[in-house]
Amino acid sequence: MILPSADALPEKLLALLAYDASSPLIFSSGLFLFLFAGFMLLYGAFRRAPMARIVYVILFSLYFYYKSSGIYFLLLVFAAASDFAIARAMARTTRRGARRGLVALSVLVNLSMLGYFKYTNFLIDIANQLFGQGFLQFQNIFLPVGISFFVFQSMSYTIDVYRGQLKPLFNWLDYLFYLSFFPQLVAGPIVRARDFIPQIRQNPVVVTRAMFGTGVFLILTGLFKKAIVSDYISLNFVDRIFDEPLLYSGFECLMGIYGYALQIYCDFSGYSDMAIGIALFMGFRFPKNFDAPYKSATITEFWRRWHISLSTWLRDYLYISLGGNRKGRLRTYLNLLLTMLLGGLWHGAAVRFILWGGLHGAALALHKLWLAAVPGAKPTGAQMNRWSRAAGIFLTFNLVCFGWLLFRAESMQTVELMLHQIVHNFNAPMIPQVLTGYAGVFALVAAGYLLHMLPGRADAAAQRIVTCAPLVLQVLMAAAMIWFVMQIKSSDIQPFIYFQF
Repeated sequence: MILPSADALPEKLLALLAYDASSPLIFSSGLFLFLFAGFMLLYGAFRRAPMARIVYVILFSLYFYYKSSGIYFLLLVFAAASDFAIARAMARTTRRGARRGLVALSVLVNLSMLGYFKYTNFLIDIANQLFGQGFLQFQNIFLPVGISFFVFQSMSYTIDVYRGQLKPLFNWLDYLFYLSFFPQLVAGPIVRARDFIPQIRQNPVVVTRAMFGTGVFLILTGLFKKAIVSDYISLNFVDRIFDEPLLYSGFECLMGIYGYALQIYCDFSGYSDMAIGIALFMGFRFPKNFDAPYKSATITEFWRRWHISLSTWLRDYLYISLGGNRKGRLRTYLNLLLTMLLGGLWHGAAVRFILWGGLHGAALALHKLWLAAVPGAKPTGAQMNRWSRAAGIFLTFNLVCFGWLLFRAESMQTVELMLHQIVHNFNAPMIPQVLTGYAGVFALVAAGYLLHMLPGRADAAAQRIVTCAPLVLQVLMAAAMIWFVMQIKSSDIQPFIYFQF
């Protein structure tokens, strides 16, 4: 191996630390591990100095976002300044009309920012399809990583201040700390201000043995989900199926959909696990974001277990604002449909995301109708008998997987092709050959679903073992996991799926 000359080292180091659009800084990368280790060495020195700690974390968080989106880290600073100023203005007036105008301004600024960066390309494409190519000519607009997350998080702050559920902050740096806090910045969880802000100025910062051990467990779990399960089945099976579905049998297409269901769960919940674990290392607590969603026996239960911070945000700030269930059954069903349609649009500017949201909204409305019309119908599996729950899990899982087909496919043509293969070219005699040819992938998928479906007490027991283990053993487990990841990872960094949202 040829080592770079001493003169070239500074240049290579600067290149490594500079923004690279093709290589965002993610939790499962070696660069992040190196930077975070250095960050934590100095972080401990500020455990009794809240102001210095706040500035230090803000600077690291802004650098973290710079490594993901370049100069667009200034957009994050602007959002923090705008909503901080609006919330302070609301605190200075008691006039209902003025407060309503201010919160409307906050929503307008945030949604305009989100709309420009996320939906302009989509709208231009629609206009060109309607009126001919070249009708509108704009350069392709860059989508800053995680903009949907920090915009929703910032809006929740001003809305809570408007509703009187939260007192506005007096120090802008506190708000910038809240909005830019790097563990959850680019892919959630969407942390509520009223849950997080009281933790900012804790003095001293306390990280108990239980917090540290839980953090180790969550980071190791997240690494396993993301770097071992999700990335491996994605690169070696799922992406191939979705890229060229006509080259594969209907059985392979169906397995590709089931594989993607596990991939997106392990990818997204893996990020959430690592974010929660990293925050615990720093003395901060985040709410749980996933709770074994594929154990759900109804679609209502699924949305209580999947991306909990988003589903509760949509409930509290959109569904309830539309009227919730306070204006009769028909309006309730319509509100559910509208909420999920907008939730689908939040995920991406494409017809398939709108259809995905519409599917879930219609399913939630129909389940609400079912609960009202059928005596003894239950909203969750825990209230059902064993056989009803098993049937409910099977039906809910397959409904969700149909939604994932819409979510993952690059176009509606891909959806049509995969459904055609499943219905008309299933090719059951090839199943043994497929299972043999992709033995490693199917073994990992089976293991992933088996671990997912284990009782909650098994997960709690594993967490206790890691949490209570001696520090030396925790270090050895972390080293073993990192070694394992390095053995099977691809040469290219695989960004988290939800980075694009």
